[in-house]
Amino acid sequence: MTNAPSIENSSLEERRTYIKERFPCIADCDMCGMCKIFHGKDPEHAYDDYINGIRSFADVSCDYKG
Repeated sequence: MTNAPSIENSSLEERRTYIKERFPCIADCDMCGMCKIFHGKDPEHAYDDYINGIRSFADVSCDYKG
């Protein structure tokens, strides 16, 4: 997986596509655990600030670490 597109050099749609590709739903919650990481949120909603160019990918990711 490539690095997240920077806010300054990407469009909203490029950032949304990155999140969808980085955190795909595999429809097997017992195997994936993605929803648990994001506290029951869809990754697209969890990364809304990044997608909308408000905060960097790294900043939003820190909200969900440990």
